[in-house]
Amino acid sequence: MPKRKTKPWQYASTITIAVALACMLVPQTVAAAEKMPSPEDMWAVIQAQQRQIADLIKRLDITDGKIEATEHKVEVTEQKVAETEEKVEAAGAMIEETHAQNASGGDGWWQRTSLGGYGEMHYNGGNADEIDFHRFVLYVGHEFNDRIRLKSEIELEHSIAGEGKNGEVELEQAFVEFDINDQNTTRAGLFLIPVGIMNETHEPPTFYGVERNPVEKNIIPTTWWEGGVSWATRFGSGFSVDLAAHSGLDVPDTGGNAYKIRSGRKKVSKAPAKDLAYTGRVKWSGMPGVEVAVTGQYQGDITQGNTDTEAFFIEAHTNIQRGPFGLRALYARWDLNGPEPKMLGRDEQYGWYVEPSYRTEVPGGEAGIFVRYNEYDMAAGGMGDSKYTETSFGINYWPHPDVVLKFDYQFQNAPQGEAGDDRANLGVGFQF
Repeated sequence: MPKRKTKPWQYASTITIAVALACMLVPQTVAAAEKMPSPEDMWAVIQAQQRQIADLIKRLDITDGKIEATEHKVEVTEQKVAETEEKVEAAGAMIEETHAQNASGGDGWWQRTSLGGYGEMHYNGGNADEIDFHRFVLYVGHEFNDRIRLKSEIELEHSIAGEGKNGEVELEQAFVEFDINDQNTTRAGLFLIPVGIMNETHEPPTFYGVERNPVEKNIIPTTWWEGGVSWATRFGSGFSVDLAAHSGLDVPDTGGNAYKIRSGRKKVSKAPAKDLAYTGRVKWSGMPGVEVAVTGQYQGDITQGNTDTEAFFIEAHTNIQRGPFGLRALYARWDLNGPEPKMLGRDEQYGWYVEPSYRTEVPGGEAGIFVRYNEYDMAAGGMGDSKYTETSFGINYWPHPDVVLKFDYQFQNAPQGEAGDDRANLGVGFQF
């Protein structure tokens, strides 16, 4: 075993013992001068001294052990402090590197950017008798932080755009969204109007039929976007409220499309802003698979200063999917106040439809069947016959939840003097 190193205080201990012995021997020496003790007395004195010395040595050893243990704890603590300082420095360097990368657009920005989109191609029989890649839409989203995000969609319609071509390139959405808190969100930019069943959700796998239903297409008119600001508040029990102030419609006041709602969309392309529109929606979705909503809109002049035609709009719908059974029902109506639209009978325009459906699993995916009755009139205020009715039935097949194959057949009754368009339609659609 290695020789134990003598500590400085152990030297002091030896001196203390010597002093103690001297103190005990001095009186005995004096006493010896007076009277010499017997050998038995001397032996008893020596044994007592030995016990005192052993007790002192034991106490010194215990004290020495405690001091050594304390020194070891101090060394361990100093080592842990040094390790902690190294970890803090490493974390600080990592944070600084991440900030530098984000500021320079380096690695990391893509983690908050997402891509998506949808598209659909149709074959329409009847009067059309054509194949058309109706639309391809590319979605780009980006989260600036946990409460500010960008959402945008670019759409190519009818496959090719340009002078003399059938198609168009359109910006369908481009807005910045801000989360005020957990219940309130605001938007600024170009966004879809909160109205109807299909205006905000119209990807091909989400609805029945090859074409979008004629009521939401002609009366609402889907797809309808404007530029402005909006505010959304979510309450408990599934209630929510949306409010928006935005650019309004600009319907023509002459020609064959005079005061037709769909003809008034300017798609925020140098859209006149003399008369803004104001939209509000109340929605309830407190039960899984059930949505009920009512939307209203007001615009002071739907012709943007040309004829001073005040416009009121109301829409109500329910959208239910409970198990395999589905039901959509919607009613929409415009009232235009002014002599010009009244002369054409277009001071009242309305439409409604009801669509029950059934969806179930089949080999290789899911299939759903539907039937839909549509009725709409874009000149209901007139004396003549201007009402369209259309009954459609068909099937959707989803080999994947985001891919759909469609077939439907429609029977159309047109106003007197016009030919109805009975036809078969085929379609393929996708979303990602």
